[in-house]
Amino acid sequence: MGYQTLTFQKEENIMVVNIIGSRGHPENTLRLSDEIEEFCAEITWDNEVRVIVLTGIGEQPFSFGCDFLRTASREEEGEQTRFWPVAEPIARMDRPVIAAIQGDAMDQGLEMALACDIRVAAETSRFGLTQIKTGIIPWDGGTQRLARLVGRGKALEMILTGETIDAKEAYRIGLVNQVVPPMEIMTTATKMAHEMASKGPISLRYTKEAVYKGMDLTLGQGLRLEADLYLLIHTTRDRTEGIKAFQEKRVPKFEGK
Repeated sequence: MGYQTLTFQKEENIMVVNIIGSRGHPENTLRLSDEIEEFCAEITWDNEVRVIVLTGIGEQPFSFGCDFLRTASREEEGEQTRFWPVAEPIARMDRPVIAAIQGDAMDQGLEMALACDIRVAAETSRFGLTQIKTGIIPWDGGTQRLARLVGRGKALEMILTGETIDAKEAYRIGLVNQVVPPMEIMTTATKMAHEMASKGPISLRYTKEAVYKGMDLTLGQGLRLEADLYLLIHTTRDRTEGIKAFQEKRVPKFEGK
């Protein structure tokens, strides 16, 4: 399909995805939902891509959601009964996703960032789930992912008050992994992505699976899942390559097989 809200740039085994600022009209958010779903389905078949960096260009690409309520006509209000997710397709990705947040991350935009695995933010960024101020609640995973990330107490405080926090506080509570000057956002995120991509792609996927699935299991069940995935890796060519590279004191050449 032809994308209108996303642009792409592949750098070796990294895919940099730019969200074009979607504020201004609800149709842009609806289109973004469709295009993210399509992209996530397509990228699953691209074995060259090992890590995804999600960032944006234009006006506050990670800050949107409640604008739908403020700008929608009565006819458009009927669309609000439908779900137009941007977070869930990202959360289903089997490879690491890094959010490089250059502006604010608000409402459904923050829910999208929460669906990523790592978040790198600018020192000037702000964060909030303010939906309660318009009489609704976060619906694209915000009530679930925020609590799992920062704890129930802080998540309830943010959501029930609709408060906005700065990057320093977001880092303190664990909402973001790193805070850097705005000009260093992409350098930091892509450096981290390339470091991840140098590792075995199967190991990356299995590690992500073990952590996320394990959170919904008992400790004993999670440990068994971890052991099963570890044993599966031993059947791969990448595991053999990793051992040979270590013995020969060279950089391994992983193929994802």
